[in-house]
Amino acid sequence: MKKHITNKFDKKLMPTLPRAVFEGKIVVVLNESEAEKAVSYLLSQDILGMDTETRPSFVKGRQHKVALLQVATHDICFLFRLNLLKDSPAVKAFLEDKTVKKIGLSWHDDIRSLSNRIKFTPGTFIELQDEVKSVGITDLSLAKIFANLFQHRISKREQLSNWEADILQDKQKRYAATDAWACIMIYEELVRLKDTGDYELEIVPEPDPLESAGDAAQIATTEEEQKETTHRNV
Repeated sequence: MKKHITNKFDKKLMPTLPRAVFEGKIVVVLNESEAEKAVSYLLSQDILGMDTETRPSFVKGRQHKVALLQVATHDICFLFRLNLLKDSPAVKAFLEDKTVKKIGLSWHDDIRSLSNRIKFTPGTFIELQDEVKSVGITDLSLAKIFANLFQHRISKREQLSNWEADILQDKQKRYAATDAWACIMIYEELVRLKDTGDYELEIVPEPDPLESAGDAAQIATTEEEQKETTHRNV
């Protein structure tokens, strides 16, 4: 039976899905010596998933530099604390590497953010927002793409937490690792679907404008409540 996917995933279905969580080992990288060891290991792999995290700012006009670079294989994820590593030579070498496939989502934005922390010439990166188009998916968010392909949801609850905290909480680590790992899972599934043609695409009708406006208002209210809660904790 072919896998059923849609061009756009219905966000209303998200709460009904089981949660996807990276269950592998997580290693926090705090200094250059640890960074060198981590990069050496990562560059021996065939494929990597990547993402970044930045401390949110609740002051108009103020923006923090990227604080975390997470890089995952299928079973281990390294969390590079860039706010502590600063302009790490090891991380720079990793970002400039052209031998290993590095999978990310919205990497043009991440590269720009990383460049404000570390000056580097980008190596080999694969953009998932481009790759999903080959099977007819038009969604751009990691959570929607993952839910569409795997019928599991990725929690975004920790996205607005303090990524420059002295010690990252376990739930922050797991969140960051899950996002990076999900990039590998999505890419490999897209390759499989394209190679085998083992999928059927459903084109979802455009929603009623009035209904969409109501949904947008509800989402805005929920996001504002989340920001207020996170602001009190940052």
